[in-house]
Amino acid sequence: MRRVAFHFSLVPLLALAGVLLLPHPATAQAAGIDLARARQYFEEARALCGRDGGKLWGISLCGPVIFVDQSTRAVVASQADGESRLARADDVFTGRFPEDQNIGNTAMQWAGVHWTMMMWPLPEDAVERARLMAHEMFHRVQEQLGFPMPNVLCAHLDTREGRIWLRLEWRALRAALLADGDARRRAVLDALLFRAQRRALFPEAAADEGALEMNEGLAEYTGLKLNGTPRAETLAFLAKRLEEAEKRRSFVRQFAYETGPAWGLLLDDSAADWRKKLKPTDDLAAVLSRALSLALPAAPGTAAEQRKDLPAPRLRSGSTAAEERAKAYDGDALRAAEVSREEEQKKREREYRARLMDAPVLVLPLSGKIGLSFDPYAVVSLGGTGTVYATLRVTAPWGILEVSGGALVANKEGKMAHVCVPAPADPAARPLRGEGWTLELTPGWTLAPGERKGDFVLRKSE
Repeated sequence: MRRVAFHFSLVPLLALAGVLLLPHPATAQAAGIDLARARQYFEEARALCGRDGGKLWGISLCGPVIFVDQSTRAVVASQADGESRLARADDVFTGRFPEDQNIGNTAMQWAGVHWTMMMWPLPEDAVERARLMAHEMFHRVQEQLGFPMPNVLCAHLDTREGRIWLRLEWRALRAALLADGDARRRAVLDALLFRAQRRALFPEAAADEGALEMNEGLAEYTGLKLNGTPRAETLAFLAKRLEEAEKRRSFVRQFAYETGPAWGLLLDDSAADWRKKLKPTDDLAAVLSRALSLALPAAPGTAAEQRKDLPAPRLRSGSTAAEERAKAYDGDALRAAEVSREEEQKKREREYRARLMDAPVLVLPLSGKIGLSFDPYAVVSLGGTGTVYATLRVTAPWGILEVSGGALVANKEGKMAHVCVPAPADPAARPLRGEGWTLELTPGWTLAPGERKGDFVLRKSE
């Protein structure tokens, strides 16, 4: 299970991502972390970025690394921190990660150091471990490269049409990764066509999709490039993963982990210097389209381009060319499956609205310094209202919220405004508890009646 964490003040500034895996048996433990194995992994990380030598992105990926055990919050770091919070243990540094910080596979600033953080235990498989290390080490340097780390969710990928055309793009990308020559060009053209069709239906979503691909997509591309496997094996692995990705419950943030590396690996064969020229506003598919001199068929009567950097005119909903090519990828069966899934999704949304909007709730403001972590595979969009996260951890001036049964992060004017959870059974209890959540309240904060009967809001004591 991947886990995403980010921190912001007033508006989202930073998006961070990671993987949570099942623990392995440990021997000489230091509060849950095997020091001998930690040393081994630090050396693997140094060797990985040493082999790269800055060739992939023009700068070294080497830097401070910290492992954190989620259950004990134990820390083992590759170097000393800047605030003397960690103690030396021979050639590593140990301590405990504070409760007011979220844990994830990520890049983060803590104790005076910009770290690559990884959740302990790391994958047992050496190739998967190298992929994870390279992915997270890229996050630590990506802003140096000019690629910001925004936190966005592509809600349109929870809709029937958004999912259909994304899944078709994935299928065409899978075919392209497994082919070469004319067959690859045909598959790439199909992927471009399906992508353009989706963005014709959701023209405002292109920027959000592109932002995530430039964030998580490039990081995952880096992980696959530097994991040590031969290219043919890497292509086959990603093709298989694209197939498996269709089975996941939510695509709203996860999609970029698949499309980003797929377009990137295809670019490697067509434009060797594409990384040197890449800009944050570029679209990876458009870069490949130009490299291959591919152009999409225009829909009758349309001339306006969807985005300035895309190579083809916007396609109308139900474009004949896209619908026709979809048949080559079992499009009819895919559509039938998504129609069925849509009914289940509507039921789930009604249940969430009843529980987190219509019933009495506790409203927690998202202002000041905020940290959030969540599972990006368990996210349900409620349109302009906000987003439901099945699991969520929030650190804020008012305390620490742990959610296991779903919480609504509500929007106002396009920004995250507050979190809603079911109202507590006993508003005087400490810690506060409700259906599927607990809250460790910071002294100086209290509950007050909300606007509706039965609602509560958090307020700072006067």
